[in-house]
Amino acid sequence: MEPKNYTVVKIDGEYATLRDDISGEELFIAMALLPANVDIGTRLSYEFPDFTVI
Repeated sequence: MEPKNYTVVKIDGEYATLRDDISGEELFIAMALLPANVDIGTRLSYEFPDFTVI
């Protein structure tokens, strides 16, 4: 599986909404699964099982 790139578009308490950079689909995920210091606008790469900041 190839890495997928996302952008953080919303943070609501302990959860973040990520938007797939290619398809535009949104993913609702717990902040605990994301790298520290993630904020709105942060770009992330996901390759099972980890998110990394790009």
